[in-house]
Parts: sequence; C-alpha cells; structure tokens
Amino acid sequence: MILYIIIAILILIVVYAIATYNSFVQLNNKVKEAFSTMDVYLKKRWDLIPNLVEVVKGYAKHEKDTLKEVIDLRNGAYDKMSDDEKIKANEQLSKGIVKIMALSEAYPDLKANENFKDLSNQLSQIEDDIANSRKYYNGVVRIYNNKVEMFPSNLFATIFGYKSKTMFEANEQERENVEVKF
Repeated sequence: MILYIIIAILILIVVYAIATYNSFVQLNNKVKEAFSTMDVYLKKRWDLIPNLVEVVKGYAKHEKDTLKEVIDLRNGAYDKMSDDEKIKANEQLSKGIVKIMALSEAYPDLKANENFKDLSNQLSQIEDDIANSRKYYNGVVRIYNNKVEMFPSNLFATIFGYKSKTMFEANEQERENVEVKF
C-alpha cells in the first residue's frame, strides 16, 4: 500500500514537472515573440534616426554635440546586440530623440521643412507603436517572471534554468512632466 502511495506521489511530481516545463517553454516563447514585435519597431526607429539627424544638421549647425551624441548611439551594430543591450541602447536613444525634437522648437524653419515634418510624423507613429508593443512585452514578461519567481514553480525554474527577464521601463526623462508654454 505504501509503495502505491509513493508511486502515485512520484507520478504526480513528474506530471507537474512536465506541465510546469511546458508552461515555461510556452511563456518563454511568448516573451520572445513580444520582444520580436517590439524589436521591429525599435529597428524602424533606429533606421529613421540618421535621416532625421541629416535634416536637422542643415538647420542646427551649432547643435553638433546633441547630434553627435545621437549619431554615436545610433552607430552601434544593432543586429549584434543582445536583447538587454537593445533595451538600454533604445532608452538612451529616446533621450537623444527628445533633444532633437526640442531643437525643432528653436528653429521655426526646421519645423516647416517638409522632410522634417514627414520624418517627425513617421517617428511619432513609430513611437506610438513602440509604446503599444512595450506594454504587450511588459505584460508577457510579468506573467513569465511571476511563474519563474513564485513557489513551487520557482523550484522547477531553477532546475530547468529559467531566469527572470528584464522589463522595458521608461527612462527618467519620460517620467518627468511635460512643460507646456504658451
């Protein structure tokens, strides 16, 4: 009788381990899919930056430091970056984009330039897409991280080698209130 109980407990543990492993695989794949979706928009923005910088260069010749900072960030090999490096690089790039867009306020001719208008509209659309994909990514990562960190699945996460993933968080400038002047 005790042998049957031990066998039943072992079978339950094995079934739970298999189910938990499969859920880790499923959630991990969802995180990868969510990051890939967001990565498409981040890459689009990455590729748009040089065009935007070139248009701004003609109008803001003495703003070289701001433009150089953005260009230096952009010159990294995006495809060779890890997911965490992509997140960090894009957080820094967001700061540079804010500075470039602020330059347009100082140069009315730049604001009126058709190329700049088109590029800034594209950038605005891409930023909206990034925000939406960021929300999805963070939601999936939250579910995954809960599974990795909560008992008893955290025991199996350790055994199977699953670790918490990094959320895509807003940088300090994005958290500050926007100053509106009339």
